[in-house]
Amino acid sequence: MIENSKISDILQAYEDELLEDWVREQLASSTRRADLISESELRQQSAEFLGAFLQASQGDDPTDITAPQWDHVREILTELSRSRAQQGFTASETATFVFSLKQPLFVRLRQEFGKNGDTFADQTWAVTVLLDKLGLFTTEVHQQNREAVIARQQQELLELSTPVVKLWEGILALPLIGTLDSARTQVVMESLLQQIVESEATIAIIDITGVPTVDTLVAQHLLKTVAAARLMGADCIISGIRPQIAQTIVQLGVELNEVTTKASMAAAFRLALQQSGQSLPKTLQDAARR
Repeated sequence: MIENSKISDILQAYEDELLEDWVREQLASSTRRADLISESELRQQSAEFLGAFLQASQGDDPTDITAPQWDHVREILTELSRSRAQQGFTASETATFVFSLKQPLFVRLRQEFGKNGDTFADQTWAVTVLLDKLGLFTTEVHQQNREAVIARQQQELLELSTPVVKLWEGILALPLIGTLDSARTQVVMESLLQQIVESEATIAIIDITGVPTVDTLVAQHLLKTVAAARLMGADCIISGIRPQIAQTIVQLGVELNEVTTKASMAAAFRLALQQSGQSLPKTLQDAARR
């Protein structure tokens, strides 16, 4: 365990010099990202961290970064890791913020304890362990934030890839493109059911023309979506049943007897109009024939 009086004395005596050397070290680093952070912002973050680092080092065990005395330091590193993850910094570039403080501190430790080999070794080792812990902490937080960003982006892509379109009065269309898995099925259901409520639709066309393959799992997902829509008072028509998909469904033994299917969206739309007792204006009928 590092002797808190010695490290805190070092930080207090050389705080300004440490800050200047540390900022210089970061600016000269190969991981420097001048395109993502300015020198003034880097200096501000470094000064804030160094001040909190000094306060935390005055506790009983400065090497235990989980202790309450390190709360503010962890908060600073958490916010820094979050912002840098959003800015596009890698985990190693973010951790370098902490690791680059080693060199300036080692220089000061040598100045103070260089003549006493044992003390210098003990102090150097303790500072190394402490900064390694803080550096790893930034890496973990950065990774968590990157995973959160990726998860949010995936969710947004799922929502964008499952648009519900109002084709006609009381008729909705849900064109699906890509693989239909459990997560996407949930998004599909929520989007479709929400639109059924908002538009008071009675018929929903689920078009699977853009779904590359249909296996048992995909078929089950489709049936779940159809069942959920029915509970909301809307009948479903599945369109885009290509010959190979029809053969696959038969070979799998999937029962779609209770679900109306059509080969194309156009055929499904015509059926939906008939079932709802509606018809296209003559001009649109003529255009459809052409």
